[in-house]
Formats: sequence, C-alpha cells, structure tokens
Amino acid sequence: MTTSNWPFKGDYFENCNCVGLCPCPFGGDPAEGYCDVGFAFHVDEGAFDGVALGGLNLAAVFYTPGSMPDGNWIGAAYVDERASPQQREALGQIMSGKFGGSFERFMRLTADYKGIKYVHIEYKTEGPTRSVSIPQVMDFKARGFLPSQSDGTGQRGEHGHLENRAVTVARGTQSTYVDHGMNWDNAGKVGYYGHFERP
Repeated sequence: MTTSNWPFKGDYFENCNCVGLCPCPFGGDPAEGYCDVGFAFHVDEGAFDGVALGGLNLAAVFYTPGSMPDGNWIGAAYVDERASPQQREALGQIMSGKFGGSFERFMRLTADYKGIKYVHIEYKTEGPTRSVSIPQVMDFKARGFLPSQSDGTGQRGEHGHLENRAVTVARGTQSTYVDHGMNWDNAGKVGYYGHFERP
C-alpha cells in the first residue's frame, strides 16, 4: 500500500485524565503531569487503497509520561474483529501513522507501541452521549455538557487532534481501561467528541 489519499469520516470521542479542560491539544502540558487517554472511532464512510472501511470501529490508547511533545509515549490499538483481512491491513496502515492524519502525530511520539488487537468493539452514539466497550479492556462513556446549542449537545470548540477540529466538550461518566499493564479510571474527567473527516 502506497496511497496517502484516503477519504475517511465518521464519529469520534476521547476521554483523558484531566480534571478540567485538557490543555494538551492546544500546546500545553498535561494538567496532571501525565496523560492517560483513550480514543474511539466509528467509521461511517471510508476507504484505503480501494478497501472499503465503512461501518467499522477502532480505538487507541496512549500514556504520556510528561509534556506530550517530549515523546516517550506508550500506545496500543484495537481494531474491530469484524474487519476482513484486507480491512485489518488497511486500518493497520492508517493507525501506523505512515500515511498522515492524526495517527501520524500520535505515532511519531510513541516510543513503546504495543501493537493491534482484533476485538469486539461496540461504539454507540445516543444524543449527547458517546460510549465504547471492549470486553475486559475498555468501558468508556462520555456525555456532552455546557449546553449552549439548540440541539443541547454542549459547548463546541477547536481541537488539535482531529481532521475536522470542531468538538463538543464532554465529561467521562464511566471510563475504565485495563490492558498492557495500564489501569485507568477517568470517570468525571474531561472528554471531547465530534465528527471527523479526511477528504
């Protein structure tokens, strides 16, 4: 696979261990001195090198021991077990960071990458709530807050992680992760969700 032109869009959310608004995407250091963050994605439409990816879910987690630009991150990825061998290869290429997008930034700073596991991933969108579940690994749920829009989904702002940076500020309501020697509980901590799109 050699393409760097891969249209990709869908829904995303994240939840980290910051108590207040997360400063990291805006150039600041982690508010708690380190970052435990999980990302989840549902692909509405997308293709990579001719392989259709619509309908699939994926997730990634990262631990950063200090200032994010300093690197030395630990990372791990999870891909929908429903993906065919060709889809698994395509998503692995995207998540490798070799072809641009948010994962290019993530992986450039990751020193210890634990690889990809192919698992059951349930991603749900219910009004202002986003949730992702991976049995015995991840149980994340975030709800938008600071309602200021007619649809009640929450305060929107600019975010540095996404292709499309408009996001809704949220709060984790149930946010546990256990795998690769990492054990987090980000309930009550900040989250973001929004639509992502790579043309």
